[in-house]
Amino acid sequence: MDLPSLTIGTRTARLPIIQGGMAVRISLAPLAAAVARAGGIGVIAGSGLSPEELAHEVRAARRSTDGVIAVNVMVAVRLFKELVHAAIDEGVDMVIAGAGFSRDVFSWCHDAGVEIVPIVGSARVAKLSERFGASAVIVEGCEAGGHLGTDRPMLDLLPEILDAVDIPVIGAGGVVTGADIKRVLDAGAAGVQMGSRFAATVESSASDAFKQMYLDATSDDIVIVKSPVGLPGRAIRNPFVERLERGDVPRIERCVACLKECHRDYCIIDKLVKAQQGDVVDGLVFAGSSAARIHDIPTVDELMARLVEEWREASEAAAEPSAGPV
Repeated sequence: MDLPSLTIGTRTARLPIIQGGMAVRISLAPLAAAVARAGGIGVIAGSGLSPEELAHEVRAARRSTDGVIAVNVMVAVRLFKELVHAAIDEGVDMVIAGAGFSRDVFSWCHDAGVEIVPIVGSARVAKLSERFGASAVIVEGCEAGGHLGTDRPMLDLLPEILDAVDIPVIGAGGVVTGADIKRVLDAGAAGVQMGSRFAATVESSASDAFKQMYLDATSDDIVIVKSPVGLPGRAIRNPFVERLERGDVPRIERCVACLKECHRDYCIIDKLVKAQQGDVVDGLVFAGSSAARIHDIPTVDELMARLVEEWREASEAAAEPSAGPV
């Protein structure tokens, strides 16, 4: 019994697992390449990088694997066009775009023979994406980490979006084990996207302190925060989050203009970079709702093998006839 492969447009991954594109500087070439080598779709997060930095990361991943490599770029970032073109020019296989909707990205990707996969939170946006030529859509539910586009669970949204489109639908949010993967595939998804589980791996570019926050977190520690992007975000409670909750964070006076529109409650790039570099007191540690179920920091190879085995065990258990009366 084997996990099915995942085909998106002209690209096929041996396993139906997309590693989440976690910004800022969490999902870089080492993580993406390791996932691609292990049979999944490896994703480099472009948000918060310069176009030159993103091009460097795509080149590094390409040198390490001939597997499927994607980039994830938020539509909300000011350099969205430049980042997408930098990735396309370096031969990326697909572009994943969320936190907004761009019509232009469909033509950019189609002209270059690159797959385009929007992140959606409703059947309406999924249908619009298919009409513009999306190769697949990722349904991200409210369980996901980082910026959230819906307050509905992924398994609640999934049937509506499966009914609305004829392209592959990927489920994202709250997936950390092989049993979770089985649940999402059984619900009709073609694959899953997993972010938090890959943030706590050896190849993740997060700091050791960031990864330790995941291991120490309880479900009560994972909360919704206000983001200057204009969307809510899910993070692990720390002193900075507690200050946000009290309204004790002064508005920024200067802005690096990383976003097309910024509410300037605080600098999102600054806080995410601080956490990535190890300042988990004044930084922002994004995490999914199921981060409290993560208890170790495996290599990507170890994790992927575990996910396959957990999926197989769950599948075999489901296939066993239930014990009836003697």
